Amino acid sequence: MGKYILKRILIAIPVLIGITIIDYVIMCIAGSPLEMLQGPRVSEAAVEAKAIAMGLDQPIYVQYFVWLSQLLQGNMGYSIRSYQPVSSMIAEHLGPTLLLMGVSLVVSLLIAIPAGIYSAVHQYSKGDYAVVTFSFLGSSIPSFFLALLLIYIFTVKLGVLPSSGMTTLGSEGGFMDVARHMIMPVLVLAFSLAGSNIRYIRSAVLEILQQDYLRTAKAKGIGRFKVIYKHALRNALVPIVTVIGMQIPMLFGGAVIIEQVFSWPGLGLMTMSAITARDYPVIMGVCLLSAVVVLLANLVTDIVYAVVDPTISLD
Repeated sequence: MGKYILKRILIAIPVLIGITIIDYVIMCIAGSPLEMLQGPRVSEAAVEAKAIAMGLDQPIYVQYFVWLSQLLQGNMGYSIRSYQPVSSMIAEHLGPTLLLMGVSLVVSLLIAIPAGIYSAVHQYSKGDYAVVTFSFLGSSIPSFFLALLLIYIFTVKLGVLPSSGMTTLGSEGGFMDVARHMIMPVLVLAFSLAGSNIRYIRSAVLEILQQDYLRTAKAKGIGRFKVIYKHALRNALVPIVTVIGMQIPMLFGGAVIIEQVFSWPGLGLMTMSAITARDYPVIMGVCLLSAVVVLLANLVTDIVYAVVDPTISLD
């Protein structure tokens, strides 16, 4: 296991470098942050001086290697807009994003696993059709539309839930206040994730239920609950773990839109502000973090494979 983890980390290094190169080139092609400074009150000489001070007068590859050399020294740069260290900005906004992502993932699994198992065990029943319909709705309804719909119902019409922020302005916050602000964004993210997870869990459990060893277990009379939750579910976990591992990066990216809609003070809101301001250092910092999250999610998924199914070899 240790050799496998070390091998994956060594492979991840050139992958990370390649991702940063692509991100930097695309970002430079999209436009320069100096375009945001141009106007009737700013002279061209002032813009050129700013470009020289920021190193934007250099070729793209020179700018990239300057950024990479600073990154290797532990410096992710400073925001062009707020002049704050990018590392401290990411650290400040990472907590709310992880909280939102973690709770949404847990809620989606609490919905999807029982619903997927029930749907597989009661195949072609009315309950199965209801669960599958819910699954397709969760997969097809756009997150931003569902978010706006919830805001209209629970904030505009009923006035029972807050629609923005993480805490109430002017208050000390607290667990209950944060929980009330989390209800709608968590529901939106969990609804979308559960819609996809139910179908995968249902398919995996259905495939396992048709295996001969489960028919033998049923014939021995060891109990329906034990057959499903001890034998069937454990063997169906491998494809389920794959789906969950793939959804962690998707959840990290999907939170950008949801955080923007609900003004959640996480990385998503910070990223959108950086994109509109063309804040290169912040954008590159977030892209680097996203790439690390993807690679770590894949590594953790492979390790969990070995825990779930001891017959899988990682050598």
